[in-house]
Amino acid sequence: METTHITRRAPGRPLAGIAACIALAVVPLLPTAAAAQAPAAWPTRPVSFVVPFSPGGGTDIAARLLAVRLGQKWGQSVVVDNRTGAGGLVGAELVAKAKPDGYTLLIGNVGTQSINPSLYKMPYDADRAFAPVSLFAELPFAFVVNPAVPAKTPKELIALAQATPGKYTYASSGSGGSPHLTAEIFQQAAGVNLVHVPYKGGGPAMADLMAGHVDMLFASILETSGYVKSGKLRALAVTSAQRSPAMPEVPTLAELGVANAESGSWVALLAPAGTPQALVDRIAADVKEVVATEDMRRALIAQGATPRGSTPAELQKTIDADKQRYGQVIKVRGVKVE
Repeated sequence: METTHITRRAPGRPLAGIAACIALAVVPLLPTAAAAQAPAAWPTRPVSFVVPFSPGGGTDIAARLLAVRLGQKWGQSVVVDNRTGAGGLVGAELVAKAKPDGYTLLIGNVGTQSINPSLYKMPYDADRAFAPVSLFAELPFAFVVNPAVPAKTPKELIALAQATPGKYTYASSGSGGSPHLTAEIFQQAAGVNLVHVPYKGGGPAMADLMAGHVDMLFASILETSGYVKSGKLRALAVTSAQRSPAMPEVPTLAELGVANAESGSWVALLAPAGTPQALVDRIAADVKEVVATEDMRRALIAQGATPRGSTPAELQKTIDADKQRYGQVIKVRGVKVE
């Protein structure tokens, strides 16, 4: 036999009043749950920026500029921790396995996020290991040579390389990095074959270029502008679509007749996967605010970088697009990690 249950209410206690009491009992719980997702007191101790490359390179320089200014905004030290090795994998893996609390963040670039998945057997899931936070600088590349190289333009260099195959060398910050792949793109566009000399980081590559141990290098304007201005290096071109404000007198490769050779890099902040989205969004907003200040803009532009903040979604879109582009270059040119 079916049983019907009837709920009886106390006299003088309307249902609307009961609902209101329930609502009042539930509402105080909501701020507590939100607070667990985004600690209002963050940061209460120093924050670590892991740079997976050696000091002195473009990524490292940009990271240090950002670290100083975010440290001032947050009222806590932001420590730059250089962890080199395996094209950036060593430092990136450290962050991928770090506690997702906002205190250990990755300074990634086009190499760590978009190129490495096509070159390495990754020690972590490249698509799931990080929460994108924000871009903060684009790094146009300059094509620079040691002053002893008898070429004033890319066309002159191409003629020399074609006349003496195997003679001219180019340095890179490491096999498979964006400077290396930019050189591969140039060789493909120009129809030349140059000898690759990989180094462990942009600093050592730059030092040997100035010493005359190698002939040329594709590197960020952030790294090269000071040496070009002092006459220690000669800039033949920039590889960006437009001329750089830091090197306005240097033409683009496209202007000089070398088509389909555009390339470059960018630098971004990423967090370990699982970092509360509210905290990720807060850090992204802080990065965007800092990058928009006149002080930070001047500092980046003076080094040859283009200031650019972004949302986490915009950063992810950039990562995905470059992953597809450089994956094609790696496949067509047969690039392998040495």
